[in-house]
Amino acid sequence: MEYIKTDIEGVFILKPRVFADSRGYFFESFSQREFDENVAPTRFLQDNQSRSVFGVLRGLHFQKPPHTQAKLVRCTQGRVLDVAVDIREGSPTYGRHVAVELSEENHLQLFVPRGFAHGFAVFSDVAVFEYKCDNYYAPESEGGISIKSPELDIEWPVGLDEAVLSPKDLEHPLWKEFITPFKQ
Repeated sequence: MEYIKTDIEGVFILKPRVFADSRGYFFESFSQREFDENVAPTRFLQDNQSRSVFGVLRGLHFQKPPHTQAKLVRCTQGRVLDVAVDIREGSPTYGRHVAVELSEENHLQLFVPRGFAHGFAVFSDVAVFEYKCDNYYAPESEGGISIKSPELDIEWPVGLDEAVLSPKDLEHPLWKEFITPFKQ
């Protein structure tokens, strides 16, 4: 596994070594020992999976303290643009984001540390999205930022006018109205 640092400290792209032949392919998608050594000691407690269709935008979500979550995300079918936004007030990269295409072809994963909002846009007919979390989901700790926040300068691969959003995601505040629960 190759662990690629991004422009934001703590956010990593994981690129597996894929062994392919006439039968198909094989790769190791996760090793606790390697992850702890190359990214950060992290104990994942919950695995989640979603299926979405073209145009769905999910996010930008996070869990407020004390139920914050780090995530290791990947797309096992289709293609998504995955985004992590630094919402740690006082961080030198506060308000900046990392965006990476995750797909069944490239097998990339993105590690999203605690203190980041996370979301993705589907730009294939269907996408199956899987992620590991280092803390259990707590509905009372849900938080979010509107994906329509122009200040974040995220280039979504789907037009925001045609995007399919959940009612809950439509209610998130814009970045300019957002008050972060993450203080450094």
